Amino acid sequence: MLPQEILSLLTLLCVFRASVSVLDEDDDYDLMYVNLDNEIEGPALGPEDTASCDCQREHTEWDKLFIMLENSQMKENMMLQAMDEILQVDLQTLKEELSQLTTNLAGSFSTTAEKVTSHIASQVEQALVRNSDQAEATKRLHESEQGKVLEHVLLLSHNVSSRLGRLESACLRRSEVEAQETAFQQDKFSPTRGDNLILNSLWKELQQTRAELQASQKWAAQHLLPAGCETAILFPMRSKKIFGSVHPTAGMSLRSFTACIWIKVTEALDKTIVFSYGTKFNPYEIQLYLSQQSAVLVVGGDQHKLTVKNVVVPGKWIHLCGTWRSENGSASLWVKGELAATAWDIADAHTIPDGGILQIGQEKNGCCIGGGFDEALAFSGKLTGFNMWDRVLSAKEIAAQSGEDTCSVRGNIVGWGVTEVLPHGGAQYVS
Repeated sequence: MLPQEILSLLTLLCVFRASVSVLDEDDDYDLMYVNLDNEIEGPALGPEDTASCDCQREHTEWDKLFIMLENSQMKENMMLQAMDEILQVDLQTLKEELSQLTTNLAGSFSTTAEKVTSHIASQVEQALVRNSDQAEATKRLHESEQGKVLEHVLLLSHNVSSRLGRLESACLRRSEVEAQETAFQQDKFSPTRGDNLILNSLWKELQQTRAELQASQKWAAQHLLPAGCETAILFPMRSKKIFGSVHPTAGMSLRSFTACIWIKVTEALDKTIVFSYGTKFNPYEIQLYLSQQSAVLVVGGDQHKLTVKNVVVPGKWIHLCGTWRSENGSASLWVKGELAATAWDIADAHTIPDGGILQIGQEKNGCCIGGGFDEALAFSGKLTGFNMWDRVLSAKEIAAQSGEDTCSVRGNIVGWGVTEVLPHGGAQYVS
């Protein structure tokens, strides 16, 4: 009998051999097994096989066992080598597929980037074309207005020339009549009936000519820039992107002020901002806005405001001035150089703080963090002559703001033509 340890080892080897023989049915060696008496035996030999088997007795059972183990180890190595080759082939295939995928993705990304770039370029080009069209339309409108003015002036000149020609003819006729009636004149100091007719005719001609000149001046004043102003800012449409930013010459820490401006609004809604000043704590420190036909001045907040009604006419120039003093809360609104409304207790004892944002044509409202713009509040039309002082001007000084040299006088906080006023989003300077 073999020791127990050897039997256990042989049992494991037989099981391993059986598993290897399944993988290779052409094994040259028969499966060894253990009988019930724990002896190693081979397959039964017939009588005719006994002689042939005697010639191969050089291989003992132990030799066969070790040969079987060597063959099993060799087959295991062959299997491991085959698996390694298969893994290498699969890894190479995977690398090629990943490389192809990377190439395809790079091509797709390049194509997509090219499409996106082309789309963005197309949008930018369209925006430039739209801006160019708007500028061209504005230029044509301005040229059309200038053409109308010139046409009207030429017509007026022609009418005046005709009037002067008729006056000259009337004077000649008067001279002839005087020469003819000299002999019949009884009192050289008394006008004759013919003289009275001629003088009446001349008076009517002069009156009619003066009326036409006044009408022409009034028409030109409504269609051209105010006297003394060479440029204005055009707001071609109502948009939350169109406004003007003002950078004051001096600080905005104020306990009194006067602000004046010329405007010609295309259309005024319930609240159309002319100019506004505000901080992040209070966006409504100073505002001048239009409400239909009314003008409204706000100081310190919407609860402190002064209104003057029925002064705004769309399409016509109007001059507005607003004043305020902190010590008694007095505020006033002036229209065309004349006092139109006055109020007291408007934000009295209040100080307008520095460090805010001053804008024309829009307000930085408090709808959200950092403020925002509202298209319904935007100004559309023209404005010029925007000036601001850190004091309340006298009635005579305010009246001079709407005179012939309105743009030659400049404020010390904001001075038109001196202080930087930047147009944004389509707003532009016109002359």
